Amino acid sequence: MDQEGMEVVGEVTAVGPGLTGRKVGDMVAYAGDRMGSYAEEQILPADKVVPVPPLVDPIIAASIMLKGMTARYLVRRCFKVKPGHTVLVHAAAGGTGSLLCQWANALGATVIGTVSTKEKAAQAKEDGCHHVIIYTEEDFVSCVNEMTSGKGVEVVYDSVGKNTFEGSLECLKPRGYMVSFGQSSGTPDPVPLSALAPKSLFLTRPSMMQYTSTRDELLETAGEVIANVASGILRVRVNHKYPLSEASQAHADLENRRTTGSIVLIP
Repeated sequence: MDQEGMEVVGEVTAVGPGLTGRKVGDMVAYAGDRMGSYAEEQILPADKVVPVPPLVDPIIAASIMLKGMTARYLVRRCFKVKPGHTVLVHAAAGGTGSLLCQWANALGATVIGTVSTKEKAAQAKEDGCHHVIIYTEEDFVSCVNEMTSGKGVEVVYDSVGKNTFEGSLECLKPRGYMVSFGQSSGTPDPVPLSALAPKSLFLTRPSMMQYTSTRDELLETAGEVIANVASGILRVRVNHKYPLSEASQAHADLENRRTTGSIVLIP
């Protein structure tokens, strides 16, 4: 369990009367709803969980569900990445950024990633970035312009927000898509609609909840994540495991930047 209780994998120990499609012993997961996963047992609505097949390690599944489903709607629905596209991923070594790079690469795109250190640059390369920009040392707008011969990118996936937003718009080619899905550096400054006009840009601020609002959408999204984990397209680094009883220590280590990759709590 991680993401502050927003994703979990567990074994079904009982099912309600008349419920079909689930049985005792099944492994299931959920992601996105705060339903109290910091627990040894939970009572859950069956329509909120998705199956986890035996060939996928439950610890891996627990660490990837929310980030993986986020990456899935970003590259498959917000903007459909296709072969020949060039995409820019900010925070390319982060949890979601890492999966975005892997997935976009697998879809045939040229992936440009921004990171803050040389160590993170090496990781981003491992995860499928064709070009990596260390934004603390270089101006990412100039680098993208050079890498694309002045053409720009089809889409920017920006979870950083305030510090990168205006530069991200500059990196887009005409009719490009600005996908702002986070704001780790703060809320971006207001943008007048007229700022989008010179290149006829598209701007969206999506949330996973609106892309998994129906049961069919949830199953399709989670199913593709699990399939890509099983086939090796997506990899996640589970670098820290804590007993559930040490959840407070896990949070302290996270806040003090003593962790990398995913953290999983185990009851």
